[in-house]
Amino acid sequence: MGRLDGKVVIVTGAGQGIGQGIALAAAAEGAHLVAAGRTLEKVEKTAEEIRSRGVKALAVQCDVRFRDQVDACVEATKAEFGRIDGVVNNAQMVALGPVLEITEKDARRTWESGFLGSLWFMQAAYSALVESKGAVVNLGTGSALRNDLPGFALYAGTKEMIRTMTRMAALEWGTDGIRVNAVIPNGMSPGLEMWSEFAPKEYEEFVATIPLGRVGRLEEDVGRAVAFLLSDDAAYVTGSTLMVDGGQAYLR
Repeated sequence: MGRLDGKVVIVTGAGQGIGQGIALAAAAEGAHLVAAGRTLEKVEKTAEEIRSRGVKALAVQCDVRFRDQVDACVEATKAEFGRIDGVVNNAQMVALGPVLEITEKDARRTWESGFLGSLWFMQAAYSALVESKGAVVNLGTGSALRNDLPGFALYAGTKEMIRTMTRMAALEWGTDGIRVNAVIPNGMSPGLEMWSEFAPKEYEEFVATIPLGRVGRLEEDVGRAVAFLLSDDAAYVTGSTLMVDGGQAYLR
């Protein structure tokens, strides 16, 4: 018996990295998954892995920047499964650089894929979540809580807006039985793995700032934490941010 048996969960950005880890962890707990992402081939591979774990999966090509694609994903989910119990807003384009070098293109892509994409999915899935008394989990970033990472203004600022929206939605939707929480993860994403290979010294210095001494595992650490927030075990948890970063942000 899994803590998410029979539930239907949409995970955005599920083709790789943290999103894929979350999707696999939810599947391991018995959930049926909708793996959404911009690259169909990637989310199809994730869906295949999910099915191998004995649950159902639907791969949907979806660029969260566009409301019509988000609406189509939600409708495809309802048509396939008849319900939605959880939404995990993980998809996010990342642009880094000094404040004076932020371009309009980078600002729009980051804002649209992060804040707007999360908003569109929350709005589109709302009525289904009311019916299921479901849950939303939005992804934040530890870079917004630190004062030693210049160049993260655009990304961190967008993620903090998502966290603020998370708290407001939790307040507004509590009477509907919908829980809305955020997770700040530290996981071995493809970008972090690439960094470890090309700049091993800098990577080692980064790991040294984590009190638990290692980067989080995508499925076992980050994914399971999100699965908990989606489950009935977290039935009295809403409007919160769960730190899944090995203590890096606050315990340095």
